[in-house]
Parts: sequence; structure tokens; C-alpha cells
Amino acid sequence: MDFTSDNASGVAPEILAAFADVNHGAAAAYGDDEVSARARAAMSDLFEREVATFFVASGSAANGLALAALVPPYGTIFAHEEAHIHVDECAAPEFFSGGAKIIPLPGAGGKIDAGALELAIRKFPRGVVHRPQPGALSVTQASEFGTVYTPKELEELIALAKAGGMPVHMDGARFANAIVGSGLTPAEASWKLGVDVLSFGATKNGGMGSEAVVFFEPEMAGDFQFRQKRAGHVFSKGRFPAAQFEAYLKDGLWLKLASHANEQARRLADGLKTAGYGDPSWPVDANEIFVALPFDVIDALVKKGAQFHKWPIPPENGRQLVRLVTSFQTRSPEIDGFLEVLKSL
Repeated sequence: MDFTSDNASGVAPEILAAFADVNHGAAAAYGDDEVSARARAAMSDLFEREVATFFVASGSAANGLALAALVPPYGTIFAHEEAHIHVDECAAPEFFSGGAKIIPLPGAGGKIDAGALELAIRKFPRGVVHRPQPGALSVTQASEFGTVYTPKELEELIALAKAGGMPVHMDGARFANAIVGSGLTPAEASWKLGVDVLSFGATKNGGMGSEAVVFFEPEMAGDFQFRQKRAGHVFSKGRFPAAQFEAYLKDGLWLKLASHANEQARRLADGLKTAGYGDPSWPVDANEIFVALPFDVIDALVKKGAQFHKWPIPPENGRQLVRLVTSFQTRSPEIDGFLEVLKSL
């Protein structure tokens, strides 16, 4: 009953098989091989346009390097106050960009409030030498709280960013889960809304240290390959990360894996409600559930072997907010076991 994180899951069998398939003979190094070329072409096919794709090892590297390509050292990055780039990446965006300043913004359910963004943009007028200059907007899809922006919500935020002359970055560590939850195509959920650069994650959804930075206007990539190399994220045996994405996208595997994770999350959320613990704190749009549980219930679950994270906010009324995350590997017996403990109480 491990619901700690989708990072705790293993590697999808199809992706493991892809390693074996390319693990023979020699191939050109540093991404100049046929497998890498095929994976990049598959990414362009997926998004229905020519894109520039770069493979890196972690989501933090993808986000930090992508934002560094968009924002100067004296620029701002507008993001949600709970965004991964602000809370969980040890100042990687600031480091890779040479000092860009993240401006944290409020918003319910992990989604930026449009009014807060509009006000914040006004506080950093372009051309005023005393202020950091407008740099980029970064949105997380799905959000840190498992919610998914609607197209209308994104259109409003992106319109504000574009009006301020800023490009838009999307942290898509759980992009697959968001796509399944939204019903949109990858193109409809990204560049057709005005997103310029996507950090496209696979690690949380069956990959093994496999992330991609996707520029929807290839010329925007600029010197990205040099930033990537300087950061130590140009793979010498580039066919191996590329093979992961080739397998990930083939026959819609990435969506099948995410669909399973999302379905298990909904099943778990329904079970919590049936057991009398009410609705989750936020809508379960993807594969994360946040729910406030009584202390004794948490203790009982832990004693029975359940694993999950207590969210770092003060308890209220004898309850602690916890996060439960499902993955492509989550199986029905795990859900059943968790719910049986709740029913026994």
C-alpha cells in the first residue's frame, strides 16, 4: 500500500524492453543516432508540428534549463506559490538562469489566480531599472495538488503573460495524467493555448530518469544545447533516453499508463468518501488525492503498512492533511487493503 509518490514506482515493461532493443552494436554518441532522431520525430508527430526536443535526466533539470532559455538573470518567473520550481527544486531555476527571481502567486487548488497574476505583473513594469523585468509565466499541469487547469483558465493566464510580453513555460511532470483528465490532445493542451516550452515528463509515469524539454517554436531553443551540455545533461549514449520516449509514445502507451493511475486515484477517492471521510480537499483530476484524516486513522493505516506523506501544514481539528498518489503500477489489492483498514475503524 505505497501511495507516497509516483516517483516510487518502477519502469514500465515496454520501456525496459526498449532498452534491450537498442542495447546492441554501436551507435553515434551524444544524440546523433537513429533512435534519437526517431524519438524527436515522434515528438513532432505527437504535437502536430515541428518541435525542438531535448532529453534530460530529471524534471528539475528540464524546468531549470527551459526557464533559463526564456528568462534573463534579471527577469521574473511568475508561478504558483506551491509550484515545484518554487518549493521543491533547491533554487535550480535561479541557478540555471543566473539569478532570475521567482514570484510566487496564490490560487486555489494549486492553480494560479488570474487576478493575482495581473496584479503581480503590474508590480514589475518593463523598463524600470529598479525592478526585475517581466520574464516568463510558468504553469504546472497537472498542478501540485492534482488539479488540472481548464482551457479557459489557461487562456486567461496566458493572455495576461503575452500582453506583458512574456513567454509561457509549462511544467508537465504529470502532463500525461493531465491529458487523460482533460480529454484534450497534446497540441490542444499546449501550444494551441499559447504555451511556448513544455517540460514533458515520463519518469513519474513509467520512465527511468527520462524527461524532455520541448520548444514549440524551434528557433526559441537558441543556445539550449550549450546550456544542456554545461549542466551535464547531454547523454553520451543518447539512444537510451531516446528509446524510452520512443516506447513511451508508441501506440499511446503513455496515455494507457496515466489512465490506469488516474482511475485508481478516483477509485481511492470514492472509497474514502464511502467510508465516511468526505470529499478530498481538491478535485481529483489526475492521480493525486489530498484528504484530511484524523490522527488515529493515520496511525492505524501506518501500522497496517500504508505509506503516504503528511502534507507540511499545521493540523486542524484533530486532522492532518495527507497526500495519496497512485501510479501506473498501483493495483486493486492495494486500494482494497487501504479501504478495508478504513472500514474496520
